[in-house]
Amino acid sequence: MNAKTPVVGAVDELRRYVRARRAAGERIGLVPTMGALHAGHLSLVDAARQAADRVVITIFVNPAQFGPNEDFARYPRTLAADVEKLCSVAADLVFAPPVDEIYPPGFSTKVVLEGPATADLEDRFRPTHFSGVATVVTKLLNQAQADVAVFGEKDYQQLLVIKRLARDLDIATEIVGAPTLREADGLAMSSRNVYLSGEDRARAKELHGALSEAARRILAGENIGAATAGAGAAVADAGFEVDYLEARHAETLAPVSSLADGPIRLLAAAKLGATRLIDNIAVQS
Repeated sequence: MNAKTPVVGAVDELRRYVRARRAAGERIGLVPTMGALHAGHLSLVDAARQAADRVVITIFVNPAQFGPNEDFARYPRTLAADVEKLCSVAADLVFAPPVDEIYPPGFSTKVVLEGPATADLEDRFRPTHFSGVATVVTKLLNQAQADVAVFGEKDYQQLLVIKRLARDLDIATEIVGAPTLREADGLAMSSRNVYLSGEDRARAKELHGALSEAARRILAGENIGAATAGAGAAVADAGFEVDYLEARHAETLAPVSSLADGPIRLLAAAKLGATRLIDNIAVQS
């Protein structure tokens, strides 16, 4: 049986742990999360383990990245169950700070972004989201001083935002993306999938199916605009309210019009009932 993964809530405790492991010559990996962990999160721990000797997982439901009408209050908080899951993959430390440890009284700083954060995708619908993400991630990277930090590709725009953030602010931590884990029917694993009703869960697979079909059509030579429009219509026909379904350059998120424009990523966000799902895939043979 794996030993219980220790949990700390103070930045000083986290830093003491990191200093001790560094003094022993060990590399530190960081996996920032908001908890409600599933197999996709555990795969990020495995990815961090490939690049580091010790893996620290942060669990913090960040109020700064939720808009006023979003699901901060009801976002699942399952710390005890999360720690049990992390024990099963031999995670080394959980940093689970209270809100006032991250945002103490008088906190008045935020990170303002351009570049991939203003690509007219998630930012079109969640205009304050990436500033909240960037602020907390900057703090976590500074607090942990890890050698490598792993983020999932499911939140693809976020991954590019964080990579650019680390480059622009000379943050030494290497930012690594890890592949999206999927359910058997193709639905991207997400903590918010628990919100789906039984009927909606059965239909949720159509988002990934439409992206996959659009990628196939683009690779077969179809016009990118026609392929993405067809995919958006298919998602709407399945009962989703589509926010966007677009083809973008995989490194810059600039719009693309042909395969010659560079590596392409298809990105989508759509509501199914009360649940908003996001997904993306690479267009590659």
